[in-house]
Amino acid sequence: MVLIVMGVVGAGKTTIGTLLAQKLGWRFADADDFHPSENKAKIKRGIPLTDADRGPWLAAMRLAILQWNAGSENVVLACSALKRKYRDELRTGPVRLVYLKGDSALVLDRLRSRHGHFADEKILASQLETLEEPAGDERDHAIAVQIDRSPDEIVSAIIAALKGTQ
Repeated sequence: MVLIVMGVVGAGKTTIGTLLAQKLGWRFADADDFHPSENKAKIKRGIPLTDADRGPWLAAMRLAILQWNAGSENVVLACSALKRKYRDELRTGPVRLVYLKGDSALVLDRLRSRHGHFADEKILASQLETLEEPAGDERDHAIAVQIDRSPDEIVSAIIAALKGTQ
């Protein structure tokens, strides 16, 4: 199974995804590692990515998900997955979404205290504008977790939700 931990920049995808993978004994992967260098350069300059920019990135992650599922690997993938069509592209085989949902002021505060990452507060506004929150229907069913708690509390809530739905 692949769990996609999704949300806007600064929501805690990597922090929560890494901790969740450790607690589950699963592999962790970060969608940032699938971006071509051109995309990273645009993001660093605060230039929002277009759907065309995201195409190769999504295709590379889809291929990885297919390979992980073919090998029966359990993986936590930290990925923004902002639009439903992106999530549809990644939903191949057993894939489940975990949506890190939070107040934009909290996310902005986190971004302002974060240093050394290529994505910073300059990109937040465009991500919030692009974000299509997961719906409760079958196709986009996601575990939604508020990010105003500690990472351990968030991960515990995710694990409890997974146990309740598997």
